[in-house]
Amino acid sequence: MRWVIRLFAVMYSSVAFLFFVAALALIWASVEKLWNGLARQPDASAVIESLGTLAVALVAVEITQTVVEEEIVRRAQVSAPTRVRRYLSRFLVVVVVALSIKYLVAVVRFLEGDSHLLWNAASIGVSAAALLAAWGVFIHFNRAAEDVEPEAMEEAKREDAKVQ
Repeated sequence: MRWVIRLFAVMYSSVAFLFFVAALALIWASVEKLWNGLARQPDASAVIESLGTLAVALVAVEITQTVVEEEIVRRAQVSAPTRVRRYLSRFLVVVVVALSIKYLVAVVRFLEGDSHLLWNAASIGVSAAALLAAWGVFIHFNRAAEDVEPEAMEEAKREDAKVQ
């Protein structure tokens, strides 16, 4: 049975590494867009687009960090309400921020004259707001389940010492 756990650790490590490589590629693409927007051909929309790409890179980095900390360092089983809430919260914060930045990029492009982007911008903004609201509802209901198992919170706090 231990070999299965080690196999999962190797698989999680591989996936985390691939997310990290993807994040580096996205950061490089963002730097190229920023350079093109500033130096070669001054263009505000290219600079803003580089921010959108950088936001997606941030999501990839956060996923990498979450997988490494939760699945490799802590070897946590995502079953207790506390663990689920913390795991999802880390991920959703970054996703909502990335969607919000993409929304702002789409709004700026719309304001620059791409009128067909209005519906795209609106759908991204509504999606970010809906995700944020759903996350709040999840935390509200999950908090009640967490109160039933206070020892899970204490265990999660002890595991935090592993990461620090």
